[in-house]
Amino acid sequence: MIHSVLKDKPTKLFIGITAFFVANALIAECIGGKIFSLEKVFGLAPANFTLFGESNLSFNLTCGVLLWPLEFVITDIVNEYFGPKAVRRISYTAVALISYAFLMFYLAMKIAPAQFWVESKTAAGVPSMQLAFESIFGQGMWIILGSLMAFLVSQLIDVYVFHKIKKITGEKMGWLRATGSTVVSQLVDSFVVLLIAFKIGNGWSWSTVLAVCAVNYIYKFTMAVILTPLIGFLEAKIENYVGHDVAKKMKLEAMGIRN
Repeated sequence: MIHSVLKDKPTKLFIGITAFFVANALIAECIGGKIFSLEKVFGLAPANFTLFGESNLSFNLTCGVLLWPLEFVITDIVNEYFGPKAVRRISYTAVALISYAFLMFYLAMKIAPAQFWVESKTAAGVPSMQLAFESIFGQGMWIILGSLMAFLVSQLIDVYVFHKIKKITGEKMGWLRATGSTVVSQLVDSFVVLLIAFKIGNGWSWSTVLAVCAVNYIYKFTMAVILTPLIGFLEAKIENYVGHDVAKKMKLEAMGIRN
């Protein structure tokens, strides 16, 4: 029985996608503590623009945003071939495993360190490896909560918008449902994480929340448009892997249509 399941191509595809989806989300959470300058990446001066009364805004983003757009690409692929129940399942799985990872990070920070390890990088300019470890893995609880809630809510909204568009367009205009669902869910993601982590958790003003949200969303919207062709490429690879007839059957079943 197990052997036959593992030989089933749609099953192997779903397992592979789920594994990448969870790993990508966890990595994004882990590297999200570093802030980078998007302008400097391209050798440009900081934008320094004003929004909602907040001045000197630039595209200073967390490294996590480099990976999050891929989560929404995967979401659209799973939506297309496996349906909304499958998206909810991988989303809940990702949240559960990320929560588990943060619990392990917390326990690791609280374990008494060996003294030689604490002082092991003093010559390299790191006076305490314990403090360095805590600064990397010890994200504030409000940020963790905000990130997880934003991820889950935006995933569910992505599913809803995707299938609303698909019911109207059918098999046509795949780019519209993929991009449309992503730009809506990314807006929600940007707002919810800032609302919970910084408005509720750190007392930011509404003008600051809205300004930073706009900056983040401009980047995410741009990436959603840029990555749209990637969805078509992946769909072609999936169809080649499982076969045209199986792929068509998977898409129909994803919409709740059975032959």
